[in-house]
Amino acid sequence: MELKLMMEKLGAPQTHLGLKEMIREVDEDLDSKLSFREFLLIFRKAASGELEEDSGLMSLAKLSEIDVAMEGVKGAKNFFEAKVSGGTLAYLPSQLFPSCPVPETNKQKQKTS
Repeated sequence: MELKLMMEKLGAPQTHLGLKEMIREVDEDLDSKLSFREFLLIFRKAASGELEEDSGLMSLAKLSEIDVAMEGVKGAKNFFEAKVSGGTLAYLPSQLFPSCPVPETNKQKQKTS
């Protein structure tokens, strides 16, 4: 339901079947829901040319900015910070690759010392 409302608010409304197809294209764990990781997969597939130009996912990927607070995606702000720069989304490395260790920065090292 949230995906449907978000797509409508973003000016790219989808049918029920269209929404199911959008989810199916990126639903890696086959739970019929979009996780944060699967949401990021939309943008990865768009960047690599894996999405059809007229698909709902491509419509979503082409948006330059999504205001999560306004669109009502519950709790998403707790999971990621997105910065829009030159039409591409930049994410923290720990968000893109949660299972990979992230090296400490100098500031983090100073805090623990």
